[in-house]
This record gives sequence, structure tokens and C-alpha cells, in this order.
Amino acid sequence: MSETPNLIYIKELAAGSVVFEQKLIGIVKREFPEEKKEFLNNYATNAYSKAAENVHKLKHKIGMFGYEEGYQTAINFEEGLKDNDPSLYSKFMLILESIEQFLKTI
Repeated sequence: MSETPNLIYIKELAAGSVVFEQKLIGIVKREFPEEKKEFLNNYATNAYSKAAENVHKLKHKIGMFGYEEGYQTAINFEEGLKDNDPSLYSKFMLILESIEQFLKTI
């Protein structure tokens, strides 16, 4: 995976407001682990339609951290799960793990 997470989009949204930037990062830090856990639970029980809903939520955070290819992977994975095709799971998990590590550093 050649993409790495960044704060470019969040900084653009914040338009120089450090307070807004920190609030947004705080929300993501709180929500991301919960959403990932819910996804993993649904995936583990083969509840692919519910897992697709989780991916739908997570893909917006993926895009927020500058993943263009990762965002497209999430879209494709979400659609695949709706068709009971989990083949992009490993690729999707690499993206989530990368974001998880990044969140620990900010």
C-alpha cells in the first residue's frame, strides 16, 4: 500500500481553526475504534450486509485521511460485501490498521 494517512483534508476543513481541527480529530479518535470493532464483529459472524454498513461509515474516515485509492477500495469492498464477496478484506484491513496507527500519533 503506497498511500499514507495525513491531515490535509482535515486542515482544509478547519480553515485555520485549531480548535475545530482538534474537535474533529477527537471525534474520529473516539468513533474509529468503535466502528472498526463493530465491523469486525459483523464480519466475523458473516453478517456481510451489516458489515457493508460499517464499511460505509468507515470509508468516510478513510477519505478524510487522504486515502484516494483506499476510499475506492472501501467502496468496492462495501459493494462486494453486499454481494457476499469478502475478497477485499485483507486490503481493507491494511487501510484500517494504517489509520489506527496514525491516530495514535496525532
